[in-house]
Amino acid sequence: MEFKRTIIRTLSILGQRGAFGYALTEIAKINDEIIALTADLCTTSGLDRFKNAYPERVVNVGIAEQNMIGIAAGMSSLGYIPFATTFANFAALRSCEQMRHFMGYMEENIKIVGFGGGFAMGMFGITHYGIEDIASIRSISNITILSPADGLETAKATIAASQFKGPVYLRLTGVMNHPIVYKEDYEFEIGKAIQLKDGCDIAIFSTGGMVHQSLQAAKQLEDQGISCKVVNVHTIKPIDKVAIYKALDTKLIVTVEEHSIIGGLGSTVAEVLSEIKEKPPQLTIGVSGEYKPAGSYEFMLEQYGLTNNHISEKILEKYREAI
Repeated sequence: MEFKRTIIRTLSILGQRGAFGYALTEIAKINDEIIALTADLCTTSGLDRFKNAYPERVVNVGIAEQNMIGIAAGMSSLGYIPFATTFANFAALRSCEQMRHFMGYMEENIKIVGFGGGFAMGMFGITHYGIEDIASIRSISNITILSPADGLETAKATIAASQFKGPVYLRLTGVMNHPIVYKEDYEFEIGKAIQLKDGCDIAIFSTGGMVHQSLQAAKQLEDQGISCKVVNVHTIKPIDKVAIYKALDTKLIVTVEEHSIIGGLGSTVAEVLSEIKEKPPQLTIGVSGEYKPAGSYEFMLEQYGLTNNHISEKILEKYREAI
C-alpha cells in the first residue's frame, strides 16, 4: 500500500486510532479474513470507517474484554485474522490471563490493539491510562509488541501485523493531530528499529509518541553543541539488539517512553546492555513515582516531564555527569 503526502497528513489529523481504522479498512478490501472486535468501543477504537464498509465483519462483545480475547482465539482457530480493540490498560491488565493463555501459550494469530497508551485518555484519569501495558505483555512469551511513532507508522504497523503470523500487541498513543515523524513513505519491518537522526555523543532510543518529543529534544541539545543520534524503536519485542550495539561508542544511551520506567523500553534496553562488559551509562526517561492528578494529555506530559524541554534538560544533566 502506497502512502502519498496527502494521506500522511490525513493520518496525522486522524491520530493513531483513526490511522489504525483507515489502514484496517484498506487491508480488509483485499483480505476477507480480517475481522474487527470491540469491547463496546467501536467509535473510540477508530472502527467507524471499518464498520460502515464491513458491518458483517465487526463483533461488539460489549464490556467484556476477557471474553473478547477468547472469542478472538476462536476466530483465529477458524482461519480468521481478528483485530481485537480496547483500552491499552484493559487489554494488558484486565485480560492478562487470557492473553497469556490464548496468545502466549496457544500462539493464536490474534492482533490486540491497545489504544490510549500512555496518557492519551486525558481527563479519564489513571483508570484509563496505559502506563504498565508493555511491562505486563512483554513478560508473556510469543507476543510481538509494536509501538508506532505517528499516524503513518500506525498504518504501516497495522499492515505488518495483518501479514505477520503470530500474536501481536499494537500499542497506540497520542491524540488527534498527532505530530508527523515520517513525511514520506518508507519501509517498515517488524523487529528492525529506524535511525531518524545521526549523532556521536548521545544515542536516544524512543518509542510511540515520544519519538517526536525526542527529535525536538535532540535539536535543543544540538544547539548546545551536543550531537545526538535518535532511534525509533517501533518494535519493543523482539528488540533490535543490533541498533543498541551501534550505540556503544557514544557517551550516553537514553531511552524515552510514555510508559513506566519499570518493564518498558528502558528495561528492555538495559537487559541487552547487561550482557555487554564495556558500555556507556544509561538514562531511562518515562513515567516514575506516584500516580499524579489527571488532566489533559498535554498537561500529563508536562506533569511527568515528558515534553521535549524536560527531556533535553534531563539528558543534559546526565550527560554532564557522564563526560
